[in-house]
Amino acid sequence: MESIVERENFKIMSADELEAYAPDREDIVLFFAGDAARMADSDDVAVVLPELVKAFENIFEAVIVHRESERALQLKYRFNAYPALVFLRKGDYLGTIQKIQDWTDYINEISDILKRSPSAPPPYSLPDGCATQPQQPAN
Repeated sequence: MESIVERENFKIMSADELEAYAPDREDIVLFFAGDAARMADSDDVAVVLPELVKAFENIFEAVIVHRESERALQLKYRFNAYPALVFLRKGDYLGTIQKIQDWTDYINEISDILKRSPSAPPPYSLPDGCATQPQQPAN
C-alpha cells in the first residue's frame, strides 16, 4: 500500500486536515484501509483505487485517511467494515463502498454514488441475526 500511495502521490490526511480540505474539493474519495497488516482486502483496494480514479477520468480525487483518524471518521460516516471508500462532494457525504468488490460492481456503484445529492450518512444497521430479542418481563 505504501508504494501505491507514493507512486500515485495520494495525500494522507487526518480528520482535522480533511475538515479543512474537503469543502474546497468537488468530489473526493476517502480510503479507510483499517489495519492493513490484518486485512488482506486493504492492499487489494489500494491496488484498485488508482485504477478507479483513472477509469472515472479523475472526476474524483483519492485521499488516504490517516490511521489515527479512521475511528473518528468511521463514526461520522457510519460504516461498519474495512476497507472502505467514502465519497464526498464539497465535504458532504455521498456514499460508501465497503470491502473489496468486483470491478463491474465498483463501476456501477461509483457511477450511482456520483449521481447522488449529498445527504446524511445512513444509520448503522446490524447484520441479520445480530439483533437481540426484547426481554420479557418476569411474572
